[in-house]
Amino acid sequence: MSIFGKIMGAIFGTKADAAPAGGGTATSTGSSSSAAPAQTVDVAPILDKAVAAKGEKLAWRTSIVDLMKALDIDSSFSARKELAKELGYTGDSNDSASMNIWLHNQVMTKLAANGGKLPPELKA
Repeated sequence: MSIFGKIMGAIFGTKADAAPAGGGTATSTGSSSSAAPAQTVDVAPILDKAVAAKGEKLAWRTSIVDLMKALDIDSSFSARKELAKELGYTGDSNDSASMNIWLHNQVMTKLAANGGKLPPELKA
């Protein structure tokens, strides 16, 4: 499973079907569903609860590392580089600060595109 798929699964549940990371639309066979999200999930309470369960201060609203830690997903530099590759990052992957900002923005955008309800300050 992709790293973004793990993020989606942790927030939306294991049956979440994310739109392709490349921005294409998901297609289905044998059903009449459209590319629209099947469910709307309020992201903030889920992540706030995950942070509270960790018992440490994690700023998931601004940090991709903290978001991944809150969801028990590997947040190492190599894992973030892999996530950047999945999501189509074209910048310097060795510039971790720039890459992390881009990753956080992309993850928020992709969550919203897949039915995630984000707090107003996180909407693109």
